[in-house]
Amino acid sequence: MKQSSRTRRATESKSPAPETLHGVHCCVEALRAKRRPILGLLVKPGAERRDEVRDLIAEAQAQGLSVRPLTTDPVDRGEFTNPQGVALEVGPLPEVELEQLAAPSAGPRRLVILDGVEDPQNVGALARVAEGAGARGMVLSKRRAPPLSPALARASAGAIEWLPVARVTNLTRAIKYLKSQGFWVVGADLAARDSLYEIPDHVFQGDLAVVLGAEGKGLRPDIQKLVDHPVRIEMQGRIQSLNVSAAGAVLLFELLRRAGLNADAGDSPS
Repeated sequence: MKQSSRTRRATESKSPAPETLHGVHCCVEALRAKRRPILGLLVKPGAERRDEVRDLIAEAQAQGLSVRPLTTDPVDRGEFTNPQGVALEVGPLPEVELEQLAAPSAGPRRLVILDGVEDPQNVGALARVAEGAGARGMVLSKRRAPPLSPALARASAGAIEWLPVARVTNLTRAIKYLKSQGFWVVGADLAARDSLYEIPDHVFQGDLAVVLGAEGKGLRPDIQKLVDHPVRIEMQGRIQSLNVSAAGAVLLFELLRRAGLNADAGDSPS
C-alpha cells in the first residue's frame, strides 16, 4: 500500500535527528563503545597534524566511516568553542530498562540515582565519576533530568558512551523496585546524623544505590524516606556544601575504596 504524504511526513518526523559530538575524547569513546549509530567523522583542515586526531581518523576509517572536512566551526555559530577541530555525526544514545541495571551479577552492583539534577554539565560530570568508580549505571527521571545530549556527553568526557542510563517515570517507585531486588540505598544529606567516614565498612557491603539530589534542594522528602543510610560529607572550611558532582565523587570513590579494602582483606591469608 502506498503511503500518503501526511503519513510519510508523520513517520519521518518520528525519526531522531542526527546529533554532533565535539572533541576528541567524546568522539573516541563513542567509536570505541559502539552503542549508538555513527554516521561520519568531520575534521577541521590542519587538525590531523596532531597525533590524537590522526589516531581518531584511523579508528573511524577502520570502522568504514566517512571522514569529511569540518568546514564550519561551531564557534562561528555561537554554540561553543571546538579548539580540537573534530566532530562526530551520530544517532541518539540508547537508554536501557531499569530491570537491566538491576539484573543479578557475580559482584556487587552499584547504581547512581539522580533526584532533580537538571544541569547537563552536572549530570555529565557525575556520569564521568560514576563510570570511573565502577558503577553499573545511572537512573534518571523522565521529567526532572536532561536528555543525553552532545553537551552532556562533552561534560562527561565521553564516559556517558559507556555508562548505561535508565530513565524512569516515577523515581520513588524505581527506588522501591531496586530495594525489592536487594539494593540498599545510600543518600547524600547535609543534615544526616552519620558522617560518611564514620560508618562501619559492613554497612557499605553488597548492592548499593547512591542517591544524589539537586544543589540547594537536596533529596525530596519522599525520596529521603526510602534512604537506608543517609550520610553527610564532613566539611572543614567555611563553605558547608559541595557541588553535586564533587559530592558524588567523594561518596562514590569512598565506597570504591571500602570495597577495595574489603577485597584485600578477603584475599589475605588467615
